[in-house]
Amino acid sequence: MSSCCRAAPCAEMFTPKDARKRLARYRRKGLDKIERAMLASLTADAVSGTRVLEIGGGIGTIQVELLAAGAKSGEIIELLPAYEPYARELARDKGLEDRSRFRLADVLEQPEAASRADIVVLDRVVCCSPDGVQLLGVAARLADRILLVVYPRDRWFIRVGGRIVNVVFQILGWSFRIFLHPRDSLYAAARTEGLVVAETGRVVAWEFAVFRRAV
Repeated sequence: MSSCCRAAPCAEMFTPKDARKRLARYRRKGLDKIERAMLASLTADAVSGTRVLEIGGGIGTIQVELLAAGAKSGEIIELLPAYEPYARELARDKGLEDRSRFRLADVLEQPEAASRADIVVLDRVVCCSPDGVQLLGVAARLADRILLVVYPRDRWFIRVGGRIVNVVFQILGWSFRIFLHPRDSLYAAARTEGLVVAETGRVVAWEFAVFRRAV
């Protein structure tokens, strides 16, 4: 699937208006519960001096939190340009604009477009694409030390809710769909690239997994 084919459905859902709302919500409330729990699982030593890569990072909230916690530099790679001005605004808000970068790229089509990083983040990204498992594999390959992933839980009401939402999208004439990839498939993609599960956590609808490079 080409870059434009992946970007076009996402552009229906993730608009400049959505980006503005995300920035406003983050300014009011900070990270949500699952994101806070995921970052709380990392020690200060694990973050200090690292390079962070947030794939599909939107406005880059995880990236700025890790930068504020001691990471040396960060980069957001996105399919959509809608998030760029708000990602840059957030970095300025935090005084991190000289340590943060935003780039447009499709890492599935051009994996070489992304440089390796100590910490790679996929926050609610794998569920936005039929290629989510493949995307996690690419992210795992890019992670020198740690891969952070948030994905939907495989529960009956999540599956039913996903089907209902996809029907609504179809009625609206949108091509965007939600994809619930099996957890075992996601974990297998990480293991294939030499990562092991170090920490997990969950809330009602979401799970996170922290993968580390096997020694």
